[in-house]
Amino acid sequence: MARSTTTKKKPSRPLTQKDSRTDAKRTAQSAAQDQTNIPEIDLAQAQKNVLDLLKIPGISGQEKQVAEFIRKKLLDAGCSKNVISFDQAHKKTPLKGTCGNLIVKFPGTRRGPRRLLMAHMDTVPVCEGTKPVLRGDIVKSGNPETGLGADDRSGCGVVLSTALEILRKKIDHPPLTFFFAIQEEVGLWGARTVKASDLGKPKLAFNFDGGNVDKLTIGATGGERLDITIEGIPSHAGVAPEQGVSAITIASLAIASLHEDGWHGLVEKGSKRGTSNIGVLHSGAATNVVAERATLRAEARGHDTVFRNRIVRAIEKAFEKAVNRVKSASGRKGTVSISKRLDYEAFRLNKNDLSVKTAHNVLEALGHTPYYDISNGGLDANWMAANGIPTVTLGCGQHDIHTTNEWLDLKTYKVACRTAIMLATMD
Repeated sequence: MARSTTTKKKPSRPLTQKDSRTDAKRTAQSAAQDQTNIPEIDLAQAQKNVLDLLKIPGISGQEKQVAEFIRKKLLDAGCSKNVISFDQAHKKTPLKGTCGNLIVKFPGTRRGPRRLLMAHMDTVPVCEGTKPVLRGDIVKSGNPETGLGADDRSGCGVVLSTALEILRKKIDHPPLTFFFAIQEEVGLWGARTVKASDLGKPKLAFNFDGGNVDKLTIGATGGERLDITIEGIPSHAGVAPEQGVSAITIASLAIASLHEDGWHGLVEKGSKRGTSNIGVLHSGAATNVVAERATLRAEARGHDTVFRNRIVRAIEKAFEKAVNRVKSASGRKGTVSISKRLDYEAFRLNKNDLSVKTAHNVLEALGHTPYYDISNGGLDANWMAANGIPTVTLGCGQHDIHTTNEWLDLKTYKVACRTAIMLATMD
């Protein structure tokens, strides 16, 4: 993100914890000051950066080519290879990837709290084969069968362009971390596994991953996934169907019960609100066999952890009851097993949080009217917060993500670039 800068002498003594707190407060306050010191950013180059990034394939687990492009750009701009590193996140994920998180840490040319700017490198499968086409200030895929991949290559473009401007123009700045995360789209794994110490323990953190530039996402729902396995009893469907126990029947009864009792879809119980969904169901191999097995994948989401757990328990109970309702002629029953996995915990930042106040003030200084949003989907910021780095998420022009209609608004993207340089360098 763009930040206003001033030139100061290097400190003559080490930075203390008190100094860091004082400088952090100054950071938020000075963001609202005039724009006379905002460094000029090469918006034409920033546009080229994002168009180049959009052309690179890189679905979740296959981000290495994207990471190497970013690394080469930084090195060509004069970045020391000693400040660029990859962690081992790809070895800790269910989906074994081609590279870990890319982390770039600039030492400060002046003292101040370390700041982090981040985006995720992976795209969803619908974006494979994209051919970005520029029409005016709008970028879309020229391949009608694919999405664009602006989620989140536009964020990568913002963060990369900020780092390149600082390098090329030797802009004065505090300690900075640029974090390019892997596997966001399949479980936020890059942010989930990263260590705060590897990021330099930043005091301010800004994630670029969203649409409207005025939107500051300061909270998001929590999500839990369930893998459900139903074991029925096979039998010939024409000769002795009564001797079988259909796994499909058990699944159907459970799902119907969740729907009828208000625990599926939008879930509202009194003042509490959440969502659930049975999204995947696989069962059966032939019509002449009573289905002996069914596997299902479900999820529950909610901003209130206790209520989300109630939704999860309602799903478990529905399947447990359904198993007991379906019996063979001889009284035999099937079984159900359910494994659960926390995808991400809910979080909500206070509007007085330093990162939130700083982003708010920067947008106001640029003539915008920022507003706050709480997301019903997961963000890398969920796990950043869980890892002790409260992170605010800002928009960078992406729209209709994960669809073949996806498009990037370059006007918004360029505002995000100006915002980023202020966030990274302002005094």
